[in-house]
Amino acid sequence: MGIPKPIQGQNRVIIEKITPQLDGGRFAVKAFVGDTINVEGDVFLDGHDLLAVRLLHKKTKDRNWTESAMSFIGNDRYAASFSVDTNCQYQYTIESWVDHSASWQHEIKAKIKDNQHVNIELLVGALILDKMAKIAAKEDKKPIQNAAKIFRDSTHYDEAVAFSLSDTMKEWISQYPDKQNVTQHPPLKLWVDREKAAFSAWYSVFPRSAASRNGQHGTFKDVEANVLPRMKSLGFDVLYIPPIHPIGTQFRKGKNNTTNALPDDVGVPYGIGSELGGHTAILPELGTLDDLKHLISVCKSMDIELAMDLAIQCSPDHPWAKSHPEWFKVRPDGTIQYAENPPKKYQDIYPVNFESENWVELWEELKNTILTWGKWGVRIIRVDNPHTKAFGFWEWVIAEVQEVYPDMIFLAEAFTKPKVMQQLAKLGYTHSYTYYTWRNTKAELIEYMNELTQTDQQYYMRPNFWPNTHDILPYSLQGGLEPMFLIRYFMAATLSSNYGTFSPVFEAMVKDAYPGKEEYSHSEKYEVKWWDWTFENKLTHLIRTVNRVRQENSALQRTNNITFCDINNDQLLAYLKTHQNGNQILSIVNLDAYNKQNGVVKVPLNLIGKHPDEEFIVHDLISGAKYFWKGEYNYIDLDPHIMPMHLFRIEGNY
Repeated sequence: MGIPKPIQGQNRVIIEKITPQLDGGRFAVKAFVGDTINVEGDVFLDGHDLLAVRLLHKKTKDRNWTESAMSFIGNDRYAASFSVDTNCQYQYTIESWVDHSASWQHEIKAKIKDNQHVNIELLVGALILDKMAKIAAKEDKKPIQNAAKIFRDSTHYDEAVAFSLSDTMKEWISQYPDKQNVTQHPPLKLWVDREKAAFSAWYSVFPRSAASRNGQHGTFKDVEANVLPRMKSLGFDVLYIPPIHPIGTQFRKGKNNTTNALPDDVGVPYGIGSELGGHTAILPELGTLDDLKHLISVCKSMDIELAMDLAIQCSPDHPWAKSHPEWFKVRPDGTIQYAENPPKKYQDIYPVNFESENWVELWEELKNTILTWGKWGVRIIRVDNPHTKAFGFWEWVIAEVQEVYPDMIFLAEAFTKPKVMQQLAKLGYTHSYTYYTWRNTKAELIEYMNELTQTDQQYYMRPNFWPNTHDILPYSLQGGLEPMFLIRYFMAATLSSNYGTFSPVFEAMVKDAYPGKEEYSHSEKYEVKWWDWTFENKLTHLIRTVNRVRQENSALQRTNNITFCDINNDQLLAYLKTHQNGNQILSIVNLDAYNKQNGVVKVPLNLIGKHPDEEFIVHDLISGAKYFWKGEYNYIDLDPHIMPMHLFRIEGNY
């Protein structure tokens, strides 16, 4: 049969290997408002003609493209960039065509240099100018027509030759291209988020544990009175709260996840739903919907945002279990299958069945839940266990919600397999929980950060680092060592521009674990706690200081701008972050919570703009001390029992 002829058989240009892109354009690359998108691509053709290569970009909803010339950077590769200024979806692509006009100028230049007569070439140039005149701006039209006359007049040969090589001719060729047989790469997608997606500090609390007096059930008003002032003082700007809906009573879990709840046990907030309502209802003990809206308003007045928890699961008492039993797995005996992750059993939870024959209505109901929260004023959603729900649903619902609320941020709480976490990020999740909680050694930390920031993951995987969560007390913190809490906090807040802590448990350095597990003993998931919202210690001092430094130094407000520095001690980790405005932050951490460590750090002088014989100041923004360094190699000594890290800002010359 042979190979079929191409539809555009006159097109000679090949465009491939465009960066950035994800899976051949299947998914959108991610950026932030204010970012510059650097685009490169391989563009080539047969023969020796010259190419015109253009970068096109636009907001997806706009009709017209913005066009800019791409620069040749070698080996048939071209580059250009564009800036984004709106929280929305963009498109970008590369187009190219054989630039017969530029090829003509290149050819005539070579022939003139060889002392060849170019009468015919000038006549060809006149035809090129004729085409230009048809599309030229009013002020250029007459000069172009005059130049064409000169090209056709043999008595002005020398003048025509000189003009054919002039910068003016070159500018006209670029400004008024003869676009024939244009090859355009299929458009690629870019999603641009607001600044909060780039830089945030999350503070996680259970509102029911926010009461002023021990023994009372906390309310939204208690959160306003106690939690907000503390987190504001510490420098956090996102308040994350677990589900706030009515809690079921059937199979309610007791303290420490016991299966037989006592009459005074309050249950797990993730056992969502009762006769009082489901995912759009409020637990009465916390307050009313008006109280929640007031909390959201007060947060906003303090430059804090409220993040709510979306757990797509139901207690046996949830209204959906009665009105839509087909949304769940029904066993042969007619009962609904509760959640299991063998050997674990969650008798108080019904997982939603995404293979339901009534899946369309299920999807719409879940979307409407999120949109309802959006109407309340919620713009950040932490999603519980998204990896146990259908990928297709997430791609659809995130796009649907962001069509209405483009500023909605989604955090995927998915501690699961790497490819599953990556797929969720590609599908649209703004932030992702990560493996940071279990990366402890220098080699592990460097390998993981390079994976996140130096591979294709830099285009879509936005890490949100947490040293602990209400579900996880890692073994590294179960020893209760103050230096370890300082170390794990500091790295979360300086390696990643987005981070969070489950507090005040973390601030109090609680270390009591359920035997043999990475879980808190007597966890707040199962009972109401009481906290002194005024206590201070060394860790709260560090948190307050680091959050202030993060606000004041733009280098710490991004994640992918990291470079690890050589340092001759496996217990010392050094990393540099730089920003285009000149801000430069060098963090050095002693990973050994027991012993003093010292070493020599190699500062990448090329990245900080210093020469080998130049003295400069490194200002420790934690202690306030200033040191005078010179050249690449400088000595470090860190005692974990004093302060196990330096947070240096590289400042002017000594």
